[in-house]
Amino acid sequence: MSFQQGLSGLNAASKSLEAIGNNVANSGTVGFKQSQVQFADIYASTLSGSGAAQIGIGTQIARVAQLFSQGNITASNNPLDMAINGDGFFRMSSGGTISYARNGQFELSKEGFIQSASGARLTGYMADANGVVAIGAPAELKINKADLAPEATTKYELKLTLDSRKNVLNSANFNPDDPTTFNDSTSVPVYDSLGNSHILRTFYVKTAGGEWDVFATNDGVPIGYDPAAVPPANAPVALGTMQFGPGGVLIPSIPPTPLVVPMDVSTGATTPFNIVIDHTGTQQFAQSFGVNKQLPDGFPPGTLTAFNVASDGSIVGRYSNGKVNVLGQVILSSFANPNGLQNIGDNQWVETAESGVALTSAPGSSGLGSVQSARIEESNVDLTAELVNMITAQRYYQANAQTIKTQDQILQTLVNLR
Repeated sequence: MSFQQGLSGLNAASKSLEAIGNNVANSGTVGFKQSQVQFADIYASTLSGSGAAQIGIGTQIARVAQLFSQGNITASNNPLDMAINGDGFFRMSSGGTISYARNGQFELSKEGFIQSASGARLTGYMADANGVVAIGAPAELKINKADLAPEATTKYELKLTLDSRKNVLNSANFNPDDPTTFNDSTSVPVYDSLGNSHILRTFYVKTAGGEWDVFATNDGVPIGYDPAAVPPANAPVALGTMQFGPGGVLIPSIPPTPLVVPMDVSTGATTPFNIVIDHTGTQQFAQSFGVNKQLPDGFPPGTLTAFNVASDGSIVGRYSNGKVNVLGQVILSSFANPNGLQNIGDNQWVETAESGVALTSAPGSSGLGSVQSARIEESNVDLTAELVNMITAQRYYQANAQTIKTQDQILQTLVNLR
């Protein structure tokens, strides 16, 4: 009598129940991938090589495969939580030891590194102070909380509509404090090299049918004096004259276009700093004065107030001065055979010869999935299906136990023969 078949069946059913139990236990584990026990039959070899009358001697476990199907993605209140939508793994570093994970529940360490609950640090590409990502060897991602340095204003794009119906004035009488000496004006904040704010105000005085003199003040102080002007002494000098054709279009070939404004400051910053005012697109029509575009560059210093992760893995920081800057980029890795990865616990795998070499790139490229910020990927365990599988495995175990019982009864009958 042979008990081999029943014993192998009991062992297989027991392992199947263990895998199902592990799946059920991790049904709430973020990034968990369910396991599935796969079986193979066993046949003893024969001297004749003929299998016509061969009877198998049971079953064996061929492998325990993990199913890397996509889990449901749900919202999170943590901006550092990330979910991978598609193929790929987060590349983690623990003291230089590389591992891979689908669990994107991250936090900041006291040093500013992005790390998992187990302390493994997320890797990617770092960015320089200008937000340019340095693509090369992956490094442990660290959020730079340093203030964003100020940038002095150097260019001011200003597109206006001037009212051709306005009266002609004598620009020699221009006084920024007397609105009767100019036709229109507009102002904008600009910044010196230390980030101090200054108000640049431009004034427009119609001197002829298609000509407008342009004046400016810096924090209320007129820019450009002519000490030889008498009277009055130190009268402001126009920065330049804009001329328009019969169709109301600015004639760019007549200088000075654009205008250069020297900004003198006493804040300890670079002085003067020149601002180029580009009036391209300004027009003169029979309609009210209007500002169609007002875009100076430069900005004051700013502190990091928040950051989020874009779908391509870019970590984008937002600063108190309204600017955004790229701080780094998360990368993903994929494998030719994910089932060849070795599970080391803590929702992590390591590369093996069976998995193949990791192919690492930015999310959304090379067949990799995208990254979603403030999201988590739930376990892909179907709890209902696992409970049904548990019942099936239990019946399977009972049936194999019954074959052993039957074999025992037959053997007992033979022993009792006289």
